Amino acid sequence: MHPSDVRVALFSGNYNYTRDGANQALNQLAGHLLARGVALRVYSPTVAEPAFEPTGELISVPALSLPGGRSEYKMALGLPRKIRADLDAFAPNIVHVAAPDIMGHRALSWARGRDIASVASLHTRFETYPRYYHLTALEPLAIRLSRRFYDRADQVLVPGGSIADIVAGWGVETPISIWSRGVDHDRFRPGRRSLDWRRSLGIGDDDVAIGFLGRLVLEKGLDVFADVIAALEARGVPHKVLVIGEGPARDWFAERVPDAVFAGFQTGDDLGRAVASMDIFFNPSVTETFGNVTLEAMASGVPVVAARATGAMDLVRDGVTGFLVGPRDIAGYARRIGELVENTALRHAAGGAGHAVAQGFEWNRINETVLQTYLKLAR
Repeated sequence: MHPSDVRVALFSGNYNYTRDGANQALNQLAGHLLARGVALRVYSPTVAEPAFEPTGELISVPALSLPGGRSEYKMALGLPRKIRADLDAFAPNIVHVAAPDIMGHRALSWARGRDIASVASLHTRFETYPRYYHLTALEPLAIRLSRRFYDRADQVLVPGGSIADIVAGWGVETPISIWSRGVDHDRFRPGRRSLDWRRSLGIGDDDVAIGFLGRLVLEKGLDVFADVIAALEARGVPHKVLVIGEGPARDWFAERVPDAVFAGFQTGDDLGRAVASMDIFFNPSVTETFGNVTLEAMASGVPVVAARATGAMDLVRDGVTGFLVGPRDIAGYARRIGELVENTALRHAAGGAGHAVAQGFEWNRINETVLQTYLKLAR
């Protein structure tokens, strides 16, 4: 079997209407598959003004906005007759689902009913979300639902070894393999650093800028970030806070870190400039399965202080490219960040080491592993 024999129906809860790490990975994969001659059709909710143009042919699936102040995200309630007819006409030999939602379940049922091989990729640790919204009691239920979903597929793809261990620990019996992530090495590199841009934001050349990069939502660990900044201020550690991103929790976060510089949403080479212009990247999130933003910071030569959790554990070499700290150890975070602030040589050495490690993450090689998985299953 050759790549041109593969026909993939890819189901995504958010393929391009709101930019995030998951759909960036899916669009990168789509580009690789199309370049290799694979027939691809993508099914996802859509909006009138998406965040970016989709890679490949995108079929709109009817959906409703999510409640609870998260209306920027959509939920498809299944596979309507029109979508099923489109699937039948396309006749895929691989079904790839990227979210454990209703549409994902229906897609797996559609594939199983036709003896079509299926792949489920895990992009977000949804089971951790309840703890950020005072619903911790729902976490065991979320794990049970996740186990049921991934056990319905023929192959599970996860971004790294740490999350593979988590999924196996849930009791998932479906074979699990690694689909890592890559980075744009031209966009994210130390040479993108701009002192002029920093100055325009009120950050001096000698200031040490502690950066946050990502959507401003509670599950990114904004509470921990704010508490650590308060601890640094109490210790008298000189610093600036540089926040890159937007989101529904922006006002809440701004109240907690009132002296932070909010540079807003950045894309393309502007994003590369923003990341390289940080001095320390601080990522306290425990919801990441990989941590694209962590890899982007490393590629930019920025040392990382991150939660000892999935994603960062597979990227950050503790004591070499930065530091890993217990997820809610405020004093531990403040101590490690303080070391990097006060020791310029250590900061530069960790940033250089991170840049070297990041060179091993290249999109084409990584996405080829997914195609080889498709070929093996389709045979």
